[in-house]
Amino acid sequence: MTCILICFMQSPDGDFIDCVLSHLQPAFDHPELKGQKPLDPPERPKGLYFTEAARESLQLWTDSGESCPEGTVPIRRTTEKDILRASSVRRYGRKLGRNVRRDSTGNGHEHAVLFVNGEQYYGAKANLNVWAPRVTNEYEFSLSQIWVISGSFGNDLNTIEADNYPRFFTYWTTDAYRTTGCYNLLCSGFVQTNNRIAIGAAISPRSSYNGRQFDIGLMVWKDPNHGHWWLEFGSGLLVGYWPAFLFSHLRNHANMIQFGGEIVNTRSSGHHTSTQMGSGHFAEEGFGKAAYFRNLQTVDWDNNLLPLTNLRLLADHSNCYDVRQGRNRVWGTYFYYGGPGKNVRCP
Repeated sequence: MTCILICFMQSPDGDFIDCVLSHLQPAFDHPELKGQKPLDPPERPKGLYFTEAARESLQLWTDSGESCPEGTVPIRRTTEKDILRASSVRRYGRKLGRNVRRDSTGNGHEHAVLFVNGEQYYGAKANLNVWAPRVTNEYEFSLSQIWVISGSFGNDLNTIEADNYPRFFTYWTTDAYRTTGCYNLLCSGFVQTNNRIAIGAAISPRSSYNGRQFDIGLMVWKDPNHGHWWLEFGSGLLVGYWPAFLFSHLRNHANMIQFGGEIVNTRSSGHHTSTQMGSGHFAEEGFGKAAYFRNLQTVDWDNNLLPLTNLRLLADHSNCYDVRQGRNRVWGTYFYYGGPGKNVRCP
């Protein structure tokens, strides 16, 4: 990878953020991007924007007003701990193969999600609030995300994923997580255009139980002119794009959009994990106590934001993590989700 470092800064949580010339970021090592520069911003989807209902979270490293210089992009420095956490250096940055929306008891992935399918989708948008769930061990995780999906669940699945960890990260694949794709900027693929958002860096501030609530907006949509899939974070901050040539099915459109939470349950102690999803509390507890997604929308072929139709809920293990959906004039379509994992009903 060719990379010229202009400057770096250290986040309060210990992360180092490198400011790299934008045309020398990892994406431009890809043969189809050699010698190019990031594209100009596309036309945003039209209609149905909602006012903010909770204070917005951004990122810890920018809390003091820091950002990278114009013409550069912030890249979180990969650490030895990051690599050791993975099963091997070769697989660092790739997910283990898994089924995205079905019960995945065999490999330990569990979900509490809302999804739509059966139509052609050109993007998705939602606000989700930020928590710091407890994770039992280093081989498990808990995340909240938007999946943009096309293809079958065999070996040609295309996905784009944008997540709240409470680190903000992205993922893409074109073959159901087998060999292609990666997290963040760890391979040639995603082209970053923003100098204020470091993919993989911590989100701040975070919500507290029965206290102040903080959320972020995420939108992924297909540029109707060039076909690339763009990512927006917060209130209108364009982060960058996945070039259309990366994908097979997603070169056209998605056939499923999914919102919600996912955990890994390794059963390392012989029982269900205590890894939390969302706030660690069930959906029935509601605002200020349970995690939520609000103002869920999809993007149609004419670049319009539309409310969801024919939506469905899925909780793989509802005694461990559940989901409840609702609708009102302020939040549009929304749902609460999550849970504590191991409990008397989830042994």
